[in-house]
Amino acid sequence: MQGFDWPKLLRAGLRGLGLRPDEFWALTPAELRLMLGEDSGEVPMGRSRLEELIAAFPDEVKGEVS
Repeated sequence: MQGFDWPKLLRAGLRGLGLRPDEFWALTPAELRLMLGEDSGEVPMGRSRLEELIAAFPDEVKGEVS
């Protein structure tokens, strides 16, 4: 089992969430995960969905006439 990546968690808490050190260290792991959105139930977009969006909304090149 791997340990916690404390530097990454501290950056997420202090920089990302704007917590003070005492607030960060007072959180339980479950509270921190919830605040970071890990238990939101949302799945990151996969490659196939990205391809669908690219096809539906192609970039327009400036100066190109359609």
